[in-house]
Amino acid sequence: MHVFVTGASGWIGSAVVDELLAAGHEVEGLARSDASAAALGAKGVRVRRGDLDDLDGIREGAAASDAVIHLANKHDFAHPDVSARAERDAVRTIGDALTGSGRPFLLASGVAGLANGRTATEKDPSTFHGPDSPRGGSENLALEYVDRGVHTVSVRYAPTVHGDGDHGFLAVLTALAREKGVAGYPGDGTNRWSAVHRSDAARITRLGLEKAPAGTLLHAVGEEGVPTRDIAEAVGRGIGVPVASIAPEDAQEHFGWIGRYFAADIPASSTLTRELLGWAPSGPGVMEDLEAGHYFRA
Repeated sequence: MHVFVTGASGWIGSAVVDELLAAGHEVEGLARSDASAAALGAKGVRVRRGDLDDLDGIREGAAASDAVIHLANKHDFAHPDVSARAERDAVRTIGDALTGSGRPFLLASGVAGLANGRTATEKDPSTFHGPDSPRGGSENLALEYVDRGVHTVSVRYAPTVHGDGDHGFLAVLTALAREKGVAGYPGDGTNRWSAVHRSDAARITRLGLEKAPAGTLLHAVGEEGVPTRDIAEAVGRGIGVPVASIAPEDAQEHFGWIGRYFAADIPASSTLTRELLGWAPSGPGVMEDLEAGHYFRA
């Protein structure tokens, strides 16, 4: 297949591109910088210059493809409305371009916010609807296109997609612990984060493209729930700082923008995804990845 990928040079996207190429697919990647374009070109990827605000370019890339994998996101945590608006506009643009074609459209979503006080499953519908909701309600918007002849599949990633080179949540927490001189965890630290290794997330995405029926909700989750205290203790050991509980009322001040995510309880199952795709995680777990030390390099 000729697959158009947004976010093709990103943390997850670059691994997905490698998976697709290894499986014999032809890839066209959206690149917003010279460095991203060069990295993609070196892999043999056809480069389309542009970003999430280039809706005409996204429309053209989607229309010329056999399938679209949408992984790009602005990730502007200081201005979530900006990220949500860009996400929704991109999803609508891709959906419109693929309407009536029956072609696959995989988009990135998340397991956060699916369930309250229990482990989320693939049977849990997203509660996010409309442009003012997280990610602009993009999953539900994309699923509306199934009735319009688009083979939509949502890949819900765990809050931490970890591995060597990760600059996401675990790297942010490590940098914060260095800055504060303490590796903190919220409250009693029993709230959980689901996790997946980057290589496993990429493989689920490729298998979802090849095998998942229209309307499928996939969970890119390798571990259902790792206690945040365990994460903080591994960070403390790794950089040699004490570990401490941060009272809930002080979490926002201590952790900043990441506080509301780190304080959330986000366990999630991937049982149905494993059964559907014949997939099982093979990458290291989050604690193994932390103990390996690459998050703690100066």
